[in-house]
Amino acid sequence: MSLLQALKERILIGDGAMGTLLYSYGIDRCFEELNFSHEEEVLHVHQAYVEAGADIIQTNTYGANYIKLSRYGLEDEVKKINSQAVRIAKKAKKDGTFVVGTIGGIRGFKRQAVSAEEIKRSFREQLYCLLLEGVDGLLLETYYDFEELTEVLKIAREETGLPVLTHVSMHEPGILQNGKSLDSALQELEGLGADVVGVNCRLGPYHMVQALETVPIPSKAFLSAYPNASLPEYRDGKLFYQTETDYFKKCAAAFRDQGVRLLGGCCGTTPEHIKAFAEGIKFLTPLQEKEITRKAEHIEISQPAVKREPPLFEKAKTERSVIVEFDAPKHLDTKKFFEGAKALKASGIDAITLADNSLATPRISNAAIASILKQNVDLTPLVHITCRDRNLIGLQSHLMGLHVLGIHEVLAVTGDPTKIGDFPGASSVYDVSSFDLIQLIKQFNQGLSFSGKTLKQQTVFSVAAAFNPNVHSLDRAVKRMEKKIAYGADYFITQPIFDHERILALKEATKHLDVPIYIGIMPLTSSKNAEFLHNEVPGMRLTDDVRNRIAAASIHPETATKEGIAIAKELIDTAMEHFNGIYLITPFTRYDMTVQLTHYIREKAPKQREGLGISEHTFT
Repeated sequence: MSLLQALKERILIGDGAMGTLLYSYGIDRCFEELNFSHEEEVLHVHQAYVEAGADIIQTNTYGANYIKLSRYGLEDEVKKINSQAVRIAKKAKKDGTFVVGTIGGIRGFKRQAVSAEEIKRSFREQLYCLLLEGVDGLLLETYYDFEELTEVLKIAREETGLPVLTHVSMHEPGILQNGKSLDSALQELEGLGADVVGVNCRLGPYHMVQALETVPIPSKAFLSAYPNASLPEYRDGKLFYQTETDYFKKCAAAFRDQGVRLLGGCCGTTPEHIKAFAEGIKFLTPLQEKEITRKAEHIEISQPAVKREPPLFEKAKTERSVIVEFDAPKHLDTKKFFEGAKALKASGIDAITLADNSLATPRISNAAIASILKQNVDLTPLVHITCRDRNLIGLQSHLMGLHVLGIHEVLAVTGDPTKIGDFPGASSVYDVSSFDLIQLIKQFNQGLSFSGKTLKQQTVFSVAAAFNPNVHSLDRAVKRMEKKIAYGADYFITQPIFDHERILALKEATKHLDVPIYIGIMPLTSSKNAEFLHNEVPGMRLTDDVRNRIAAASIHPETATKEGIAIAKELIDTAMEHFNGIYLITPFTRYDMTVQLTHYIREKAPKQREGLGISEHTFT
C-alpha cells in the first residue's frame, strides 16, 4: 500500500525528534554527521520510534544540505550523508513503515543571509541524493519563511511524483512570519501540489490545536501536525522538555477532531510521546467533515495615531538639508550637550543624529536623549539603531518605544564590533544584519511585528542606511546600496569624505538612484586627529593633501581648527554642487565648529541655487 493510500484509510503516526534523543545521549554537534560516526545510535532512534507505533519515520537529514553542512566543513559530504541516512532508516522499518526524506528550512529570521538561488541549488542537490536512494516520500519541514517553502516545493513537484509533505512553522498560533494566515498558507501549498500540508515545531499541542481550529479539511491534500513537547526549560546549560506523555494521549483526539491525518512530534518529543499519540488515536477514524467554529483572527491595523513632521528624505529631494551628528555623552553630565544642541538648533539644522554607542563605547541611551531633544529643544532626532547590542526581541521593543515617543527618523546600521570598544569581552549580538533590520522596520510600518503578529497600528519610520564610499571598489559598494534600497532604505548617510574626487565619483556612480544621499563632512581638529582617523578608524581615508595641510597648521590649536574648517568648507562646496544633503559630524563635542559650518551652508545655499537656476530639481 502506498503512503497516500494509507492516509486515505486511517490516521498515521509519524516519529518524533531525532536531535532531542541524540542530544540526550550527550552528543552535541552536527547530528547529520552522526549517520557515519554514530550509525548505531541513529538506527536505535529510528527503531525506538517504529516500536512506539510510528508508521512514518524521517531520515536524519534535516540539515544535510550544502549550506548547513559547510558550517562544519562537511559541504562536500552531502551525497554520502544523505545516502547513508536513507539506508539507516530503511534498516529500521517494518512492513507497513514508510521512510520519508527530510529537508529542513534554511532561512530563519536572517532572510538575506542566504540568497534564493543558493537555497535552490542546495535543495536540488539534497533532493537528488534522497530520490536516488528510493525514499517513499519527501518531508519539507520547519519553514518559517513561506517564500522559501513555496520555491522548494515547486522544485520538488517538478522533479518527482512521490508524495510531498510540507510543514510551515509559526511564531504565533495561526499566523505565519509574513502575516499570512495559516489557513491561506496551507491552501496555497495544496494548490502548488503538496500532498500533505501542516505544521511543525515551535508550538506545543495546545497552541497547535488552537491554530488548526481555523483550518478546514483540505479538499485534495491531507492535514498533518508535529507539535513540540512543550515550552523548553533551560537548566544547567541544557534544554529540557517536561510534558507528561499522558497529556499527549489526551491531545491525540483533539488533533483528530481538527482533521489531522498524520500526527507526529517535533522538538522535545520522544518515543514515549509517539506511543501516547498512537494509543490516543487507536480507536479513532479519520474525520471526513469539519465545521469551522473559530475563524482566523482578522488582523486589524489602524492608521498611525501620531502625526509626524515631513520626512528628512522628502526635504532632501528638493532643497538643501543639513543634519548633524552630535553624540550623547559618555557620562551623566549633559549640560554641554544640550548647550550644543540648542546652538545647533539656532544655526538652522534639520536634525541631530545620535549614534548608538559608536565605536562600541557606552553612552547615554540615544532614545532617552532623543526624547528630551524633541520635547525640550524642539529638534528632530535621527536615532541610529545598531544590530550589535540588541537581539531580535530587544530590537522590536526598541522600535515600539521609539514610535510611541514620537521619534520616527532612524538609521539602521550593523554597528562596530565590541572588540574595538571599551569592553572587548562583551557579546556582539548581530541577530540580524542591517538589511534585515531595514526590512523589519518597514514591516513595522505595515503594522506587523517580525512574527507576523499585529501591532494594531502602523509605525511611520523613515529609514536611513549607512554608506561607505571610501572603498577600493565603489561599484561594489553601490550594489550593496541598491540592495538596501530593495529592502526599504529611504535615503543614505555616508561616512566622512575627505576627497573631492571621491565626491564626484560617488555622484557618477549613483546617478541612476532615485534616493537622497547625505554627504558626510567632518572638520578635523589636529594632525593627530587626522592620523588617527586615517590609520585606525574603519571606513575612514584621508588624502595626502588633507593630511599635509592639517599637519602644517597644527603648530597651534587655533590654526589647526581654522585649517580644519577651511578644508571642510571646500569639501562642502563640492558636495553642494551635486547633492542636497549634507551630514556634518561633530568632532569631540566641538559643536562650535559644526555651527560655523552650518551657517556657511545656509548662507551659501540660496546663492548657489540662484546661480544654478535650481527650482524643484531632485538630487541623488
